[in-house]
Amino acid sequence: MSAALLRRWVADGVRRRQLRRLREPAYAFLFDAPPPGEWVALDCETTGLDVRRDEIVSIGAVRIVGERILTSQRLELLVHPSRGVPADSVRIHRLRERDLAQGLPLREALARLLHFIGSRPLVGYYLEFDMAMLDRALRPWLGTGLPQQRIEVSALYYDHRFRQLPPHRQQMPDIDLRFATLMQELGLPRREAHDALNDAVMAALAFVKLRRLAQRA
Repeated sequence: MSAALLRRWVADGVRRRQLRRLREPAYAFLFDAPPPGEWVALDCETTGLDVRRDEIVSIGAVRIVGERILTSQRLELLVHPSRGVPADSVRIHRLRERDLAQGLPLREALARLLHFIGSRPLVGYYLEFDMAMLDRALRPWLGTGLPQQRIEVSALYYDHRFRQLPPHRQQMPDIDLRFATLMQELGLPRREAHDALNDAVMAALAFVKLRRLAQRA
């Protein structure tokens, strides 16, 4: 069995186990086959970086179809946290407690997000953190985390830059994976960072560009 087939076999097994754990049959659509050539770029802003204790305060998502980023089909949600927002976090994402006072309850925000995503693969930068935050909130409700394929933009960028290195540099590659560097090196426009929708759109731009470059390689 090839490595690709093995990864697919393992992923399918994980999805089957997740589907068996699903407590809410209304969300079985998350496990459907994804629409061909469609993805959702996603980002969350939080009260901090502790995936066990901190909370989501905003969610941004945008759909990608082929090489088009459908900003008309976007999701931008504020979430009302159960506790206060630390000053250090406010300085990063600029969302104060009064800005979040009319935000959605977390479960309502998650329900809207799930219907927006459907079964589409997810794209993001530092996506592992966002997924950990979302999965922690989803498991007590659904019995499982998100089952969609996850595509990390920084990993795609690493592969792209690695292919450009001469053989002697590939032995000890030193590749800057910061988001600002990534966007600059790809010649992509930058939006104001640490805004969930802006970060999702920038991740979508990077994904489309890197996918195009990989197809040409």
